[in-house]
Amino acid sequence: MSRIGKQIITLPEKTDVVLAGNLLAVKGPLGTIEKSFNPLIEIKINGREVTLEPKRTSLESRALWGTYASHIKNMVSGVNKAFEKKLILEGIGYKSEVKGDKIVFALGFSHPVEITIPTELTVKAEKNNITITGINKESVGEFAAKLRSLKKPEPYKGKGMRYSDETIKRKQGKKTA
Repeated sequence: MSRIGKQIITLPEKTDVVLAGNLLAVKGPLGTIEKSFNPLIEIKINGREVTLEPKRTSLESRALWGTYASHIKNMVSGVNKAFEKKLILEGIGYKSEVKGDKIVFALGFSHPVEITIPTELTVKAEKNNITITGINKESVGEFAAKLRSLKKPEPYKGKGMRYSDETIKRKQGKKTA
């Protein structure tokens, strides 16, 4: 039994959920998110409540039950309040700026690094702080991870790109005799 899957998901005001076949659409004040779900899990909508139940008990359906409940909760909270990830760029000469639909980095390479921003996300870059916001939690996290992978923080001086709530384990370095 999934503890997360058994919980009833209550919908806030101004939020609508529509199930058409395997496609679930959640509409709220900030926009609409659509996602297709496996038919092993039955999604029931009763007024302002959403419940999930596996159609038959199998290893795969038990694994998907709680996962799908979490996905629906994230979709409902995303259309009401946007998700946000913050990145901090540390290091001398490291810069970031948003130019149109691209974010341009100077990361110590011989060339500037340009990454196209997905249409559903908004990115702000002030000094060395990068803020990524959007209604889809998966795309916000995925884009933040993609940016962080360009220049991961190194353990000796802490230079690189890190999440705002991330702490870097520092190493001591060489000792002189």
